[in-house]
Amino acid sequence: MHAINIQLFKKEGVPWVNFDIPPIQNDGKTSVHCEAEIIDRRTVKSSSGISERRYVIKTMVALGDASWEIELTLANRDSMGYRMLLGREAMSGRMLVDPEARFLFGQKSTDHLNELYQPNQPARQGLKIGLLASDPNLYSNQRIMEAGESRGHEMHFLNIRHCYMKLDATNPEIHYRGGRILNDLDAVIPRIRPSQTFYGCALTRQFEALKIFALNSAAAISQSRDKLFSLQLLLQNGLDIPLRVLPIRRSIRRI
Repeated sequence: MHAINIQLFKKEGVPWVNFDIPPIQNDGKTSVHCEAEIIDRRTVKSSSGISERRYVIKTMVALGDASWEIELTLANRDSMGYRMLLGREAMSGRMLVDPEARFLFGQKSTDHLNELYQPNQPARQGLKIGLLASDPNLYSNQRIMEAGESRGHEMHFLNIRHCYMKLDATNPEIHYRGGRILNDLDAVIPRIRPSQTFYGCALTRQFEALKIFALNSAAAISQSRDKLFSLQLLLQNGLDIPLRVLPIRRSIRRI
């Protein structure tokens, strides 16, 4: 089953997982938040031949008047055709597959889907803010997280090394480890180390391209890392700077 923002937690010492399900095909905005007890974690090979470890949960499936319990694995299926596939074990003894038939129980209208899923959209309180940095234990990062949460914002620490970009002409995205998609952030606070300037600025540009507000733009970060250029920008805008003399290095060519 297609699941995003998969997060492991414990309930009374038992491992559980919470996740978001986008239930409507080709709709990445509508989602339902779920949680379930983990019954297993298995290595599953996809049809493309890629193996990955997936959490396994139990849930009820209903078709027509019949319902029964099945096991489901959670995975990000953005690159696949359908949000959910039923395996042989889930169907065994209960279904007869007709490959020529479709929508035997009827097709849901858009109005019916909105009626089903719009009430599940939680009321937003504050902003959803990502802190784009490297060390979650750094005191200044912890204080930013605490300050945001104390003001009613939903804060997320995003390790730069665990972010990756999906460059797509129609559906660009930023992903985080575990299949989490970051396109629904309201703002990001980039705190990028000098050694990570190139990739950190690329990530910040991707957030900006998705219309997510960046406290410090990629252009501003790049300019600040070039000390000579930053001084020249100050001069161009009429701001005084301390007197500096830069030496001219000349190469002497021996004949």
